[in-house]
Amino acid sequence: MTRVDFYVLPEDSENGPGPTAASLCEKAVLAGHKVHIHAPDETAASQLDKLLWTFKQGSFLAHERLSGTPQEPLPAVLIGAGEPPASHHNVLINLDEAVPGFFSRFERVLEIVHGDTAARAKSRERFKFYRDRGYALETHKL
Repeated sequence: MTRVDFYVLPEDSENGPGPTAASLCEKAVLAGHKVHIHAPDETAASQLDKLLWTFKQGSFLAHERLSGTPQEPLPAVLIGAGEPPASHHNVLINLDEAVPGFFSRFERVLEIVHGDTAARAKSRERFKFYRDRGYALETHKL
């Protein structure tokens, strides 16, 4: 069954979820996992694409934006708003306000909770969604 982890950013955090997503993504890739970062829209996907090139000096995560039918060989990290190919089922980093319909095919789902009030309210809704369906939940305060 899918395990869901919520990473709660401090309330005064100004960085947004991007840097945390990049850090979690790097950790997952170094552990040998394939990652799909579910972005809510093309703007967010573009920002993450740029961030994965620059988030840490001396570090680069091979990644690709998901559009159309992806071509093999695929990098360890895919970014997009659509459903990833079957090869990417280890880790889903969800940056959308809603739970993606395909979340349950992943071994782990990582949810990042931003500090602002509206984002926290949406995160509570996602937490309740997973909890009510019996998924294993963990919360990590950063």
